[in-house]
Amino acid sequence: MPDRSRSQIQGWIRRGCATVDGAAVKTGHRLRAGERVELEIPIPPVSGPFAEAIPLDILFEDADLVVLNKPAGLVCHAGAGVRSGTLVNALLHHLGSLEAGDPERPGIVHRLDKLTSGVMLAAKNPRAHRLLSGQFKNREIRKGYVALVHGSPRPGRATIDSAIGRDPRNRKRMSSRARRKRPAVTHYEVREDFGFAALLDVRIETGRTHQIRVHLAESGHPVVGDAVYGGNRTANLPPAIVPAAAGLGRPFLHSGRLEFTHPRSGAPLTFQAPLPGELERFLALVRAAGRPGGSGSESA
Repeated sequence: MPDRSRSQIQGWIRRGCATVDGAAVKTGHRLRAGERVELEIPIPPVSGPFAEAIPLDILFEDADLVVLNKPAGLVCHAGAGVRSGTLVNALLHHLGSLEAGDPERPGIVHRLDKLTSGVMLAAKNPRAHRLLSGQFKNREIRKGYVALVHGSPRPGRATIDSAIGRDPRNRKRMSSRARRKRPAVTHYEVREDFGFAALLDVRIETGRTHQIRVHLAESGHPVVGDAVYGGNRTANLPPAIVPAAAGLGRPFLHSGRLEFTHPRSGAPLTFQAPLPGELERFLALVRAAGRPGGSGSESA
């Protein structure tokens, strides 16, 4: 049994899984010629995702798909050290069962970072999963985000075309300096400029991990509140909003719009999700500080 370790086989013998001529033996038993050895290998327990009663903000649902407004803090699916409290756990509870795509992440056709909120799409059956995944792969789905960044990006409208991959110095980060990179394209346009910060409309063609956050940070304008990519700095912010910025606890990045084609009917669909309350309240403070005569006017 070259694919099994010595310690694993000894463990099975101690548990009574091995017999010689029908009798259980100990690990030190010496075999004689003609003895019949039988080993019953235990089947490992199934450790797939399970249902959990986690509230979901459903924007739309039919027989093929679910569109929801994901809150910040909700992980999309299980990963290293995370088995519960995910969107997959919530979907399994909501739907009862879900067999579409990867058994470890059923229904998931795209992801949002844990601390990113907004519109997400999940498939309810294998056919819908295949067709929706194809739309993402072929860049047929339009994804629109809202981001608040430090500083005033120039020009006010631009495309960032920069391949990214795992940062060789920190595996939890992505970077354009990675050795192994994948293409990534981000378009942005300034919606409001406050001098010390700017509100952007962002559209992505690709969907790489941390793509928007990396591209904006490497352009010198990290997303406000993004501790991973330097957006949690407060030195450039008006004093009046520093406490709120320090307590934001998440990047100011929200998936506000998703456009795709229904996998069964072929009808074009568009869904939007408003900014969550914590981002709306912080944006109101930023707007007040950025007005002429406000506490941030000297930074403009």
